Amino acid sequence: MSRRAAGRRGIGLHHSRSRGAGLEFAQYRAYEPGDEPRQIDWKLYARSDRFFVREAERESPLTVWVLLDASASMGQADAARPDWLRLGAGKALAACIAEVAMAQGDRCGLVALREAGLQLVAPGAGPRQRDRLLLALHDLRAEGVFPGERPLAPLWERVGADDLVVLLSDCFDEDCIALAERLAAARREVLAVQLLTVEERDFPFRDGRRFRDPETGEELLGDGAALRDEFLERFGAARRALQARFDAAGIRHAGYVLDRPLDEPLRRLFGDTHAPERA
Repeated sequence: MSRRAAGRRGIGLHHSRSRGAGLEFAQYRAYEPGDEPRQIDWKLYARSDRFFVREAERESPLTVWVLLDASASMGQADAARPDWLRLGAGKALAACIAEVAMAQGDRCGLVALREAGLQLVAPGAGPRQRDRLLLALHDLRAEGVFPGERPLAPLWERVGADDLVVLLSDCFDEDCIALAERLAAARREVLAVQLLTVEERDFPFRDGRRFRDPETGEELLGDGAALRDEFLERFGAARRALQARFDAAGIRHAGYVLDRPLDEPLRRLFGDTHAPERA
């Protein structure tokens, strides 16, 4: 099972047969005008009186697609920190992934998953691409429901078989989970980060509450203390079921709760692959 994105140094550490200046020696070739002098094997020149350049296998570039859920539920935050939205965490994670990818010479693109249609930034690299991605992330708002099958159709024309897909979402919508599974079934390498609020993890409510679904408008009135045990049991079961689906599809996954360090899910996915996930 391919794990090109995993490793202690980050995204895109995958070897190819392309030649260039690298660390692992592959072959000699005759010197050509424009080659850097430091690539010349001077000891071989002393023996043969001819210039030869050392070539090495180098890592081939990877195209990384960040799929960011921008449905209304991503606008949720905790009462203790109302300015730190779930979508804000998703934007920050997307920017971090793009920065790591492009720092290693990989290309990065963005797809904002919106009810009104996909907002797409084609893959690229370099300072201008960074600016394009940051501008798109800055203007993105959480609204509407998760897009259906028809708005998602352009993804299949864009995401190549060798591309890496990173999904950032609360993963509450069945269409979102099905999208990740379909991409994985189509032999794309898919990683997923589930974004959760502290209140979803801890359910700290002790008084009467009105709970409202931001996408459907459905409301539930109830006593927080009376609902807590059942909610935590059912929410935990739902998370375990989601993780089992991702595992069955071969999708590496991590959770992120809004009070945790932002690099935690990235270290789990792109760093030490054996690190345990915190609840």
